[in-house]
Amino acid sequence: MAQKDAIEKVWYNGTKTSKIQIYKVPDGSFYGIIVWLKEPNDEAGKPRVDKHNKDVAEQSKPLMSLLVLKRFKKSTTANEYEGGNIYDPNTGKTYCGTITLKGNELKLRGSICGWGLLGRTTTWTLAE
Repeated sequence: MAQKDAIEKVWYNGTKTSKIQIYKVPDGSFYGIIVWLKEPNDEAGKPRVDKHNKDVAEQSKPLMSLLVLKRFKKSTTANEYEGGNIYDPNTGKTYCGTITLKGNELKLRGSICGWGLLGRTTTWTLAE
């Protein structure tokens, strides 16, 4: 049985309002989906949806099981992953990103694709 990569776990987002499970796909890249929400339902008692998505057709999709990390590849630098995209359901924006594992924390650096200097970093913590 293949050993899991160090980031293949469940992580709290920076505000601890959701948990994201990171997993490896057959091509060796890493993806992350929302597996828990602190407030899974909206004010009307219905499941929260991706209402900020720029694509109107995607706005009715539930946040639960939403793909928020895509196509990250392990870097040649230890504990770093690069070349992927980070989707922020709070803004509906997608960023080019890097992930750095430091103990029980992930540092996610997202920037506007093509503008590496303009961006922000958030810290996710281990939820398991």
